[in-house]
Amino acid sequence: MRSNSSDTLVTEFILVGFSELCRFPGLLSGAFLTIYVVTVLENLVVIGTIGASRQLHTPMYFFLANLSVLETFYTTVTVPKLLAGLLSQARAISFSGCLTQLFLFLSLGSSECFLLATMACDRYLAICHPLHYPAIMHSRLCLHLTLSAWLGGFLASFVSIALISRLKFCGPNVLNHFFCDISPLLQLSCSDTTIIETLDFVAALAVLATSLLVTAISYAHILATVLRIPGGAGRRKAFSTCTSHLVVVVIFYTTTVFMYARPHAITSFDLNKLVSVVYSVVTPMLNPIIYCLRNRDIREALVKLLRALDPS
Repeated sequence: MRSNSSDTLVTEFILVGFSELCRFPGLLSGAFLTIYVVTVLENLVVIGTIGASRQLHTPMYFFLANLSVLETFYTTVTVPKLLAGLLSQARAISFSGCLTQLFLFLSLGSSECFLLATMACDRYLAICHPLHYPAIMHSRLCLHLTLSAWLGGFLASFVSIALISRLKFCGPNVLNHFFCDISPLLQLSCSDTTIIETLDFVAALAVLATSLLVTAISYAHILATVLRIPGGAGRRKAFSTCTSHLVVVVIFYTTTVFMYARPHAITSFDLNKLVSVVYSVVTPMLNPIIYCLRNRDIREALVKLLRALDPS
């Protein structure tokens, strides 16, 4: 801590993590380490498979590769610090480190919203306008859409983080979470956080509402088009390219809307931490599995790649 003429201002925070489960540090650290390693390896496999297979050099898989990159960063923002706290009791994080972690976490989460909406638009064009799809969804547009999703997510979080950096934190400095999330952080401030809470709510609602609206409209058109296809086999084949994305969308938005589209900070931090584990740790591990298990192209490309790497 540092002192000035009237206040003692916090310069670092102590992340409580899962202190209620402190009797099982080995079990917790082993579980989170396993999940993290599996998540990183899964996403690297997806990225490597798409990059090495020419038949997967299409807009849909370009967006999927970007989603894998994003989710690797997303889980890396929080899990290594959580593991450090569990394994070495290094639970302190500086004020600047806390803001950086929060900024990256919110920005990557917002970018994922925009990227999932972009993927929904891609599926809409592919299914509803198949003849015009190659001309519309060319490589330059794919790149622009992807860059817009990444940049939009970081811009959406910038103002809130800038305002939080101006708050005073006079103590206590114990943050009841396993990473610097916005709700528990605002609870520790000795400044008036009403404006920031309102702005955070509006920003989260804008990001979620915009991306959800685009996704919902895209899938409404997709469903209408699929239902007009004669024969059950044709309908299943047309919709099969969307099911993995739809499952990922439902899981991601359900937990994210619960956490961030609310006007006031959540008071039940045990529930806060539980839901945070789902969308920041578990979901990034499940997404590559969902895509790979339900996607024949990726499975076949991965098998070919493994055979090429193993000449025996």
